[in-house]
Amino acid sequence: MQLSPEQRVAKLTRWKNPPSEAEEQRLERARRMVTRAVQQHPRFAGLGLSVEAKGSWANKTNVSSDSDVDIKVEFTQRAYHGISASGMSYWEQVQQRNSYNGPWTPEAFREELGVALKGVSSAVDATHNVAFYVPDVPGSRPSTDVVPCFTYLHEPGWGRPTAQGTVVFTKDGQHVVNWSHQQLINGREKNNRTGRRYKFAVRALKAVENDLVRLGEIKDLPSYFMECLIYNVPDPVLTAGSLDTAFEGALTHLRHQVSFWWGNPNALIEPNEIKKLFQSGQKWKIDDARQLLDAAWHYLNYG
Repeated sequence: MQLSPEQRVAKLTRWKNPPSEAEEQRLERARRMVTRAVQQHPRFAGLGLSVEAKGSWANKTNVSSDSDVDIKVEFTQRAYHGISASGMSYWEQVQQRNSYNGPWTPEAFREELGVALKGVSSAVDATHNVAFYVPDVPGSRPSTDVVPCFTYLHEPGWGRPTAQGTVVFTKDGQHVVNWSHQQLINGREKNNRTGRRYKFAVRALKAVENDLVRLGEIKDLPSYFMECLIYNVPDPVLTAGSLDTAFEGALTHLRHQVSFWWGNPNALIEPNEIKKLFQSGQKWKIDDARQLLDAAWHYLNYG
């Protein structure tokens, strides 16, 4: 299936805007639910846990058709760190950084957060490897992933500054390092530099991906992947001409970057500017980018 030029422009114009105020209110109710669960739980009194939205909602790159919420609950008293002389490694070894010797191990904190969440919702699913899943309440709030995490400090050495993120210890004994603050700041700055075209393009690519999945053209991909791809589009490409021209230019640039013959996909980065987009441990591969971008190009009838 291909859109006509008129259909394409109409869709791009619609995708320009974030979800409605009513949708934002639903998302805010999810954040308040998690905050209430943490604040009301007796065993968490005095711990000073940080509860923040992360992901597409926090970065205002969400689209209505997949507007779920990611909420992190960060334990800040026990910090971890990783040191890597050759740069950031997704699976680098972590160890405790400060002198905390209290009872809150990653396992104990995860278990207790589950108890706290069940105090406000009996439907909490604790079987997932990374996050607790709280199903949506139709008409009230969306489905919510609640991530238990700890403060994480990366010390790259060679005089470079320490970066602060979070580390999640998964149920299967692994760990995942996230950099949501850097993603938020860098995304805002790029959006300002491009006259808000950056977040428009992210929402547009997410919406295209949703359409392609519904049509059976490609497999479902994490929405963050689309944000990562667009972050690697140079600012002048995103500010050139109309919305239609800018999005065509973004797809052209990215298809070139991930091509077999003349691209350099290993140079692409995440919006946090710390992790490589295609390093080991990611939920996507270079071929996923090629298939998505080629299918999007065809669907939108460019060229």
